[in-house]
Amino acid sequence: FEWTSNGENGENLHRNVIFRDNANKTRSTPPLTTFESAAIGRAGTDPESLWQWLANWERKTGGRVLAIPHNPNLSNGWMFRLTRYDGTPLTKEWVEARARWEPLVEVYQYKGLSEAHPLLSPTDEFLNDGIWDTADLNGNPKKAEDIQYEYAREALKNGLKLEAEFGANPFKIGMVSGTDTHNALSTGAEEDNYFGKFAVSEPVSGRWKQVYKNEVAGVRQDWTLMAAGLTGVWANENNRASLWDAMKRKEVYASTGPRIQVRFFGGFDYTEQDSKHDLVVSGYSKGVPMGGDLTSVKPGQVPSFLLAARKDPDGASLDRYQVIKGWVDSDGNTHEKIYDVLWSGKRQLDRTGKLPPVGNTVDIDTASYTNSIGAAELIGYFKDPDFDPKQKAFYYARVIEIPTPRWTAFDAVRFGDQMDKDVDKVIQERAVSSPIWYTP
Repeated sequence: FEWTSNGENGENLHRNVIFRDNANKTRSTPPLTTFESAAIGRAGTDPESLWQWLANWERKTGGRVLAIPHNPNLSNGWMFRLTRYDGTPLTKEWVEARARWEPLVEVYQYKGLSEAHPLLSPTDEFLNDGIWDTADLNGNPKKAEDIQYEYAREALKNGLKLEAEFGANPFKIGMVSGTDTHNALSTGAEEDNYFGKFAVSEPVSGRWKQVYKNEVAGVRQDWTLMAAGLTGVWANENNRASLWDAMKRKEVYASTGPRIQVRFFGGFDYTEQDSKHDLVVSGYSKGVPMGGDLTSVKPGQVPSFLLAARKDPDGASLDRYQVIKGWVDSDGNTHEKIYDVLWSGKRQLDRTGKLPPVGNTVDIDTASYTNSIGAAELIGYFKDPDFDPKQKAFYYARVIEIPTPRWTAFDAVRFGDQMDKDVDKVIQERAVSSPIWYTP
């Protein structure tokens, strides 16, 4: 179920609550509402009341449960703030509770991208779609200083600092994605089959210019909604318990919609040969998968990674495979770096380390593209060239598709809509893995 706190004034603090168990346990207690939270926490707005309910539910039933925050980008700085939600300082108990109950965070969905923000990651060239930095759910304007507490990559970096202080990391989060549709349809992440967030925004001429209903300030039109997303889960079996276990250990990845397959393993003993033969077997036997931890480095060892991505069988070819690193230096300052590791074609990195664009085959007039560029799969090996064994760090993978038509392009063709010039009609879909953490 979804616990839907809107904070004090409309800040999105929603959590999706996922049970490992079946109905014999989950139906023993009604879902917690924010109205009932008023009896536990601050007027039903504080997620600490939800965490308390989750703890009570586990004690009562013997079951297992976790919660997934979604739309941090609409929290007006509340989702990853460095205080408790009532403004008081963090405590070790708070840090440990959040780490226990919220191992994942949603980074792509209809209401925008929450992976990273251009102002926080100015060297990242792939943050050009789904940035919602105008207001919260009630249309309250966002302050510039709020943005740093709304995006997963910044939270991952701050989590490294908090771990040094408290001995636990409240933002040790894996990456998932969803749609958040309100029309009861299981579809919606496909650009060519986009049904809108609400029933009133299902396919019809002119829907691109409707004002998203929660934006009372009237500043956000429906064309800015993303057709996203899906979560990939590397589970041992296709059943509820096994899927939940994989989510809990963060062996999951987030896609903006395509069914890209992403593998990401980290360790100290991989060789380049491991990427060429039985990559998955070597990945598990010599290291850890996405969501895992690297510790106990020996003198001279450097983290290395096995990388693999395969295109959606019905989708676009792949542009590149990136590894994104974040770390904390000896002065307590956080940093990030993006490595282009694998890519399609015969492109080469320039002197600054930048990879040229893959190209663009999109025909806007027909809302079509061709896979004449890009790669069907990207497989390889990466060794951190900037490793410092004394610095805490995290690494995660990001796989980018070649440009394809956005849902607005399909609408323009189907309905003959003449859209404003600022309406985006091309997108580069992507998927991001959960991180692998290095702790000295």
